[in-house]
Amino acid sequence: MPETAASTPKAEPFRAAIMQIEPQWIDYNGHLNMAYYNVMFDRAVDQLWLELGIGPTYMKERGGSTFTAECHVRYLREIHLGDPVQIHVWLLEADDKRLHTFEEMRHASEGWLSATSENMSLHMDMNARRVAPFPPDISERIAAVIKAHSAVARPEGIGRNVAMPSKR
Repeated sequence: MPETAASTPKAEPFRAAIMQIEPQWIDYNGHLNMAYYNVMFDRAVDQLWLELGIGPTYMKERGGSTFTAECHVRYLREIHLGDPVQIHVWLLEADDKRLHTFEEMRHASEGWLSATSENMSLHMDMNARRVAPFPPDISERIAAVIKAHSAVARPEGIGRNVAMPSKR
């Protein structure tokens, strides 16, 4: 799939292609193992990165890429073998070097929420192996997607932290 920037971003979260659970991802509890939620979230973000023009071709031709700096996953409902999954991605914020995303994993045909992932990604100069600013053309694409996504209601769970429930 060639890397292209979407012509006009839609006022809705990015919807990744529907994915299937692979049999080797099911653990001894009979559901998707926690590690593979991250695999699926990562695949969905990679699809968005292609739309932004920052996928594998960008790394090869321009020497830039992204690294995940932080990730917070919430597991809300089990996913099982045979369940089709679709991930919705919001590009929430960005600065010259960082992207803040929020993803929801949903059952593709029934629509219920299985998990969320909130991430901070860093733009990297792969030759220097250091964090670096996005090129202007990429920054423009990112800004357009953020503007489109900001027109959509924010999903529940953004900014959550890990903590014990309050005892009142």
